[in-house]
Amino acid sequence: MSFTRRQMLKGLTGLVVVGLGAGGATRYWLGRTDPNAGHDYELIAAPLDVELVPGHKTPAWAFGPSAPGTELRVRQGEWLRVRFINHLPVPTTIHWHGIRLPLEMDGVPYVSQLPVLPGEYFDYKFRVPDAGSYWYHPHVSSSEELGRGLVGPLIVEEREPTGFKHEATLSLKNWHVDEEGAFLPFSIPREAARNGTLGRLTSINGVHKAAVELPAGQIVRVRLLNLDNTATYRLNLRGSYEAQLYALDGNPITPRPLGKEYWLGPGMRICLALKMPPVGEEISLRDGPVRLGTLRSVASAQAPDSEWPKALPANPVAEPDVANAEKLNFNFEWVGSVSVGVDNGRPPSLWQINGKAWDITDKTCADRPIATLQKGKSYIFELKNMTQYQHPIHLHGMSFKVIASNRRDIVEPYFTDTYLLGKNERAQVALVADNPGTWMFHCHVIDHMETGLMAAIEVV
Repeated sequence: MSFTRRQMLKGLTGLVVVGLGAGGATRYWLGRTDPNAGHDYELIAAPLDVELVPGHKTPAWAFGPSAPGTELRVRQGEWLRVRFINHLPVPTTIHWHGIRLPLEMDGVPYVSQLPVLPGEYFDYKFRVPDAGSYWYHPHVSSSEELGRGLVGPLIVEEREPTGFKHEATLSLKNWHVDEEGAFLPFSIPREAARNGTLGRLTSINGVHKAAVELPAGQIVRVRLLNLDNTATYRLNLRGSYEAQLYALDGNPITPRPLGKEYWLGPGMRICLALKMPPVGEEISLRDGPVRLGTLRSVASAQAPDSEWPKALPANPVAEPDVANAEKLNFNFEWVGSVSVGVDNGRPPSLWQINGKAWDITDKTCADRPIATLQKGKSYIFELKNMTQYQHPIHLHGMSFKVIASNRRDIVEPYFTDTYLLGKNERAQVALVADNPGTWMFHCHVIDHMETGLMAAIEVV
């Protein structure tokens, strides 16, 4: 598939030069617009100084007036229309993580669209089929652009009331900054060959060790999103509380207790129902033993909740025919050398899938898909981690159903778009190849993705 052919994609018609520089008009998200304007949101990416370290400014990049960026909301089944304007000094795009959408709206440069250049805009328009917690970010120079703050939550509300009267979105992000808020390297080869390059400062909604106020005695829907480049959080709570898991990565499950901890890899999300304690009490949200922030009970005029909301309605994801599915194997491998240096701007090749490493500087990689699927057919992917490190495996454009693992009990198979594949784990996921196009299939530890751990899967 040549780039000339890709230029025929409908999505490219939204790319227009508007002559807006970084010093031009207001750079902030402008909120919902007149419905006759042709789009629901105007989202502007621009430089933004943020105070991550008290008394110091960090030169972030942001979608709107905060980093992480503006929370976008849309109702399930409706159209999301976003005019994206680039006021950054570099090209970028928006990928809508977890959304099953047409290829031309997927935001992958030279696969679904051209990069949006400084001073240009692009109109994203697609219908959102699934309710849940999702997010958006670039797919250009990802280590730096996500690392500088270009991430944001996208919430798709259910068609009908769910029984939750209160909710909160908590965006988790780890920042690569020093004691004075200056950026540190987003990717270091020796770390990219291991767990990935970790930052030094964690945040909730852009605030280090944030205190989030929630109504006492109420059952609150808490959406936890891992918008980090690298970090996997061992989420756990401490204090007087009751908590039930209601959804994993946007897709509902049968409600169950949170348990001791939940491992949330980069790109992953969970939805909790959290019963808050009496006024004045606090719940500590932690990553293993490290406190990320505090959930603080404040006075509520409502009587305490006594009944848990019912399970969330299932999303309309096609059920795979597991008995007749074709099986495909995907081996996630370490190349075996950490001494490979950067060559003329190319990152080192450290990881591979089925013996092939992705080169993010090669615009033709997607022309050589690792697998070609037939539209409408069911498949089982055998995901084999042949390394000593975890990999959150993400598929664009489709959801898959986790059905088996040799390392954990899959009591209830569930749909997701990102699966945290443990070291030496072998897992099986099933899907219906129902969305035509060329889709990225990669580890969402950005260091790993940019040093080889990505491939293209084509549905024809």
